[in-house]
Amino acid sequence: MKPSIPKGTRDFSPAEMAKRNYIFGTIREVFGLFGYNPIETPAMENLSTLMGKYGEEGDKLLFKILNSGDFLRGVDRNLIEEENCTRLAPQLCEKGLRYDLTVPFARYVVQHRNELQLPFKRYQIQPVWRADRPQKGRYREFYQCDADVVGSDSLINEIELLQLIDEVFRRLKIRIILKLNNRKVLAGIAELIGAPEKIIDITVAIDKIDKIGIDNVNAELLERGLSQEAVDALQPILKISGTLAERLAQLETLLAPSEIGSLGVKELREVTEGVEALGLTAELDLDVSLARGLNYYTGTIIEVKAKDVEIGSITGGGRYDNLTGVFGMPGLSGVGISFGADRIYDVLNALDLYPAEARTATQVMFVNFGTAEAAASMKMMKELRANGIAVELYPDAAKMKKQMTYANATGVPFVAMVGESEMAEGKMALKNMTTGEQVTVTPAEAAAIVS
Repeated sequence: MKPSIPKGTRDFSPAEMAKRNYIFGTIREVFGLFGYNPIETPAMENLSTLMGKYGEEGDKLLFKILNSGDFLRGVDRNLIEEENCTRLAPQLCEKGLRYDLTVPFARYVVQHRNELQLPFKRYQIQPVWRADRPQKGRYREFYQCDADVVGSDSLINEIELLQLIDEVFRRLKIRIILKLNNRKVLAGIAELIGAPEKIIDITVAIDKIDKIGIDNVNAELLERGLSQEAVDALQPILKISGTLAERLAQLETLLAPSEIGSLGVKELREVTEGVEALGLTAELDLDVSLARGLNYYTGTIIEVKAKDVEIGSITGGGRYDNLTGVFGMPGLSGVGISFGADRIYDVLNALDLYPAEARTATQVMFVNFGTAEAAASMKMMKELRANGIAVELYPDAAKMKKQMTYANATGVPFVAMVGESEMAEGKMALKNMTTGEQVTVTPAEAAAIVS
């Protein structure tokens, strides 16, 4: 049988990994610039940590890990006969693969609370897993790159995170739209239309407005138990238009009767004005349908879309004032963002935005002319490596054509040749594979050219 990998997962070649490491390196560097420090958490968490944190839809997408050993011991046999998967799963599985990095981070903060200095700023770059239906831009295993700060209520954190997002995409040269909303605005909307208890139903439905259109959203709202009057009352809010300032003003007027809604608009105004005062490369947008489908956001909601490629959200996040409360540590405010590295990778591929240095690891390949020449080459290679230049020697004294074909196929920018005359001079013939230009230089001179 031909070997394969699970749907929704991918292998990455050395050339692809060079591109991915360029993304991770860029994001990691910007995280550091903004004062975030790295942590790591296990791939698997206790299901009790994960369940109930992502809403009903999110719970269904958790990969559950079958208990080791006799996993049927103590299980209610009636549930097996009834094929009751929902009630059976918790008896068969105590652990699950992490769905995101935010809930494990909240667990980490509570577990290590006595060791942490608040406010605590961390970043985390690790894979996550979702039992989702694979499709373009949606994978079952993918990397997230998160930055979170806990222990501070200040909206300066939101402004800083938006600046951080802007800087990452400026460096990656991806044109983006930075969409903003506030969970308090959504709560105000639910209150205004007379259905405050339906806040989750409303947000889950209207979050799909870009995907399924307003008519289908309205139909779903009715299915979820909202009255026709409530759905009708929602329409003017979903249809506000104009510039960012004009839409904020309209929203302020519409939500004036709601205290929580008005507070949401006030927070949105403070964040947008703060970001605009500092200047942005990205386009800033207000989207009142933006809910991100997660139950734990309580304030600002952030989503990033690429302007030039049709793909889902490439970054998202927001404020989650009560997330650590579920782990017995109430009153700790947090705000964070998550970069979808796999979707960013697809966007950079689609737009061919990788710099030359992100396409290959090796900068210089030495041709192998024989035992003595290889030994001389290896001495020069040691000097180049000491100067931070990535080099390799073709291991076999094969025909020149075969070695040059390998250099071309692997995208090596420079080829070095050390024959008898070069050995005598302690030099190498260095060929630029892009221009075809060739010069005879010392290792120190070669290092200056290549770097």
